[in-house]
Amino acid sequence: MRPVLAAVAGAVLVLAACGTGSESSDGSVTLIITSNAISGGKNAETADWTTRWVIPEFEKEQKAKGRQVHVLFQPSGVDDEQYKTKIALDLKSHAGADVIDVDGIWVGEFAQAGYIKPLSEVAGPEVDSWEGWSQIPKAVQGLGIFEDKKYGLPQGTDGRVLYFNKDLFKKAGLPADWQPKSWQEILDAGNALKAAGVPVPIQLNAGTAMGEATTMQGALPLLAGAGAQIWADGKWTGGSQALKDVLGFYHQIYTTGLGDPKLQQEAQGRDKSFAQFAEGKIGILAEGDYFWRAVVEPKAGVAPMQNRDAAVGYALIPSERPGSGIRGQDFVSMSGGAVRVLNPNSKNPKLAWELLSFMHSAKATTSQLAGAARITSRTDVNDEVLGVDPMLKFVSDEVLPITAYRPPLAVYPEVSVALQEATAAVVSGKTVDEAAAAYQQKVESLVGGAANVTS
Repeated sequence: MRPVLAAVAGAVLVLAACGTGSESSDGSVTLIITSNAISGGKNAETADWTTRWVIPEFEKEQKAKGRQVHVLFQPSGVDDEQYKTKIALDLKSHAGADVIDVDGIWVGEFAQAGYIKPLSEVAGPEVDSWEGWSQIPKAVQGLGIFEDKKYGLPQGTDGRVLYFNKDLFKKAGLPADWQPKSWQEILDAGNALKAAGVPVPIQLNAGTAMGEATTMQGALPLLAGAGAQIWADGKWTGGSQALKDVLGFYHQIYTTGLGDPKLQQEAQGRDKSFAQFAEGKIGILAEGDYFWRAVVEPKAGVAPMQNRDAAVGYALIPSERPGSGIRGQDFVSMSGGAVRVLNPNSKNPKLAWELLSFMHSAKATTSQLAGAARITSRTDVNDEVLGVDPMLKFVSDEVLPITAYRPPLAVYPEVSVALQEATAAVVSGKTVDEAAAAYQQKVESLVGGAANVTS
């Protein structure tokens, strides 16, 4: 792969020589946008929106200001890690596009390497006075923040909730407007469902077969509910009391018949859990809003539920106890998403910022939706477009203000696997203390020793 990537980087350098905010002899300026998107292929909607709406609209806006600006789109349609390597090579070589799409979990790694810089350092004080900041909840801004500095503008995001089957809840004598206020209340509901004969009262992703879904849908929201984050203040969470509380919750679910431990070990276990929920065999399931809009969606879902709107309820994920969550919260969530950053090597950084902020304006954000109901980073756009979907409106209004994000550091994926292994251990019968100790040891080996881990 390295020779291929080197060749790609070389091609980028050639393109960058006539772009990257450079000014031509006729006084015109050329800017370049890049993302891992290509018309007719990967993330085609983003590619088409960029070429058909962003570029002509921005060029027209600049012409009205008396400026001759040309914008080029540099597409990609490769594996995410290959795209990441390509971008890193560009930035390391002081080349590449002016506006760059990156995954939010790359921000810290790129910042530590010096590949990207805070937006205000690149483009100046006008960044801080941008109107969009007031429309993006501070928790959502966190997707592009590293060590309290804003490196990027968040694109669309998501949120995790608890889904429940209202028909099964009715059978178990539970309320249709269920909103647990503690982990114990989740267990209580699970026991009521079990007594009513529900095959799988609670589905909480666990183990390595579920991959990152275990971490994002289960372990990290629970950790936040126990008052901790996987990485904070320069240290990684090890086998701490918060981590033991999380593993203890898993232990209670999977050793008392409230969850199906075998499902967590199957290669297609997550897909199978989707089907079982749609079939009325799972009472409570922790998932992201993707589950609502793409899995049980009545017409085109992976596991469509014709009666979704009437039968599927959703609730906030409670902290372990009221007030015990991060930031003293009663409820918690986790989110993911992409951001756009500025190339610190742009020859016209202020104009590049105009392009970036234009791409995140209300007008541009609405146009990118193309009539679809999806959660964006902007509250004003969400208020306008999500009224037709109360669940997505719920996520926008109630979940995003309290959400948190994965640490944007290179070692995170390996720490995530260690966390998945810890959940698998308790699901398979090991004690919480055994699993926590093994996790502590693994994390220390990954992040440079005990000094970098809380215990």
